[in-house]
Amino acid sequence: MPAAYGFTAYGGPQVQRFLDLPRPVPGPGELLVEVCAAGVNPVDWKVRAGMHRAFLPLDLPAVLGREVAGVVVQLGPDADQFAVGDPVFGTNDRGCGGYARFALLTTSRTALKPAAVSWTDAAVLPVAAGTAYDGIGRLAPKAGESLLILGIGGGVGVAAAQLACDAGVSVFGTATAAKREFVASLGATAIAYDSDDFGERLRKALPDGADAILDLVGGDALRSVAPVISMGCRILTVAAPETAARFGGRPLSRASTTETLTELARRVADERFNPRVSGAFRFEDAGSALAEVESGHPWGKVALDLRGDH
Repeated sequence: MPAAYGFTAYGGPQVQRFLDLPRPVPGPGELLVEVCAAGVNPVDWKVRAGMHRAFLPLDLPAVLGREVAGVVVQLGPDADQFAVGDPVFGTNDRGCGGYARFALLTTSRTALKPAAVSWTDAAVLPVAAGTAYDGIGRLAPKAGESLLILGIGGGVGVAAAQLACDAGVSVFGTATAAKREFVASLGATAIAYDSDDFGERLRKALPDGADAILDLVGGDALRSVAPVISMGCRILTVAAPETAARFGGRPLSRASTTETLTELARRVADERFNPRVSGAFRFEDAGSALAEVESGHPWGKVALDLRGDH
């Protein structure tokens, strides 16, 4: 039975495959978990494509995946804040290894999973929801202010919209026309970027400009909303720091600490936040799960559910 799903060389989907690898050994500040669910993110295929190799060098073959939820089975040195048998979720500092039956987590980026939170919901919180939480925290939109999210229909946008709406912020987001109702279900107003009258719709929705912008797309998408970038508009980007800098914006640096993850899980348990897992694939269908994310059109989050495979 394959232990992991990863890639043997940098390139396209053709380099992906199941791998028979030894069980990882936790180092200092690490936990070994038996994986119950793993999150599937755009960063995964970008790592496989070699887009991150300059700052994330990997020994190949490498296992895909950055975030998991599972049960602790072994503690590394200096990891005694957790115990064997704990249900946890998080990421690791190595940047990969999640599409596997056993994976390593870094204690400073790991939190206990509440019983009221499902394994798949917990598994998709660290990357997208963690990014959204850090972004909303940095932008600090106040109740009554307007926030424009570029790319609101993806995992980070879905999380950011809910977090901002919960704080009383008026949220608007760019998305395809097909996602208008989905965006509305988040409490936000969608502005279809694929409509002929996008500029008119944008100015009508934000006649006084946006107080804050969270850019999850970059490039032309950020330039296209220049008419509503008001004086004093606060801009954060995860995609195009150079373009954002032209408008006075800054890149978003993520933390996703244990405290952040604990707060996100609490909100899920209290039903104040929904990670919106749109698809849960079996481990044997890991390639299909990543293909759905790589297509660029998932609605919400995609996860691997390994519970039936143990």
